[in-house]
Amino acid sequence: MTVTVTRCAWVSDDEMYQAYHDNVWGRPERDPQQLFAKLCLDGQQAGLSWITILRKQAEYERVFYGFDPHKVAQMTEQDVERLMQNQGIIRSRLKINAIINNARAYLRISEQQSFTDYIWQFTDHRTIVNQWQSIQDVPTSTAESKAMAKALKKAGFSFVGETICYAFMQAVGMVNDHTLDCHCYNDVRSLAIAG
Repeated sequence: MTVTVTRCAWVSDDEMYQAYHDNVWGRPERDPQQLFAKLCLDGQQAGLSWITILRKQAEYERVFYGFDPHKVAQMTEQDVERLMQNQGIIRSRLKINAIINNARAYLRISEQQSFTDYIWQFTDHRTIVNQWQSIQDVPTSTAESKAMAKALKKAGFSFVGETICYAFMQAVGMVNDHTLDCHCYNDVRSLAIAG
């Protein structure tokens, strides 16, 4: 007997996508390096589907030193040229440079406060628990994502517009945007309350 699992309507039949949705998306993340990695990957998504980036995530992690911001910040133009030849990532000079630039911005912020505190301040250090009936109800940006985008840009980050910031907020559990009928909704809601 096959058990049907209800997921958010944006999730395809792709097993990798389903695993990401079920085990990662919307679960509160507070590790600063993981937050940095996710922000960089969401920036790579600009103009593309998330599954494209998800399929390339392992290669991104490999070539960007596990998203260690200290190592990424030291990357040079020679590294950029080498990465432009790597078919395992998005070969956009702007996007590659954005990751390096964002690592430098991350380090500047980290001199003043933890990146976790910096990022989570936009939701008062808590998960905003929404109650969407369908994906049509879910916004593409909010006042919080607009404030985050503005602050990140001022801090020197790039590829961090309000829509990218909202996708990031969804992914790292700053908002619970699983729809009410999704099998993950209550679990993620419990994590948000416990957090």
